[in-house]
Amino acid sequence: MKVIAGCVIVKDDKILMVKEGKKSCYGKWNYPAGHLEDFENITEGALRETYEETGCKVKLKGLLPIVCVDYKEETHILIRFTAEMIEENISYDGDEILDVKWIKMEDIKNMKQEELRGYETSVKTVHDIENNNIYPLEIFDNNRYDS
Repeated sequence: MKVIAGCVIVKDDKILMVKEGKKSCYGKWNYPAGHLEDFENITEGALRETYEETGCKVKLKGLLPIVCVDYKEETHILIRFTAEMIEENISYDGDEILDVKWIKMEDIKNMKQEELRGYETSVKTVHDIENNNIYPLEIFDNNRYDS
């Protein structure tokens, strides 16, 4: 099982999306997100992945519903935060990301399956935002505990 954390940044009815350069999802649009590192805090991981994939600094605002996805032969838990842009400085590693751009929410909903990574969850994300299905950040306890 892997935990994926990322951000959905909305501005003027558009969402900042990344075009994947990885072989397994080459050319598909996605929200900036990635695997948590060992011992990494979930909120810090979401901010780190967003910065690495877009070059932008954001502030977390809320939490979208947590999603469980069966991916190949393992389970992925998707934790997606809504975020507000603090510093928009689009830059990215061309080996992992092919493009970063603002895409209208309506256009995301109208994309074809071959254009959008995690098609069902990506479209659901737009519907969750439109329906204000967003939870407060206080749901997370970011303290570190020993077992």
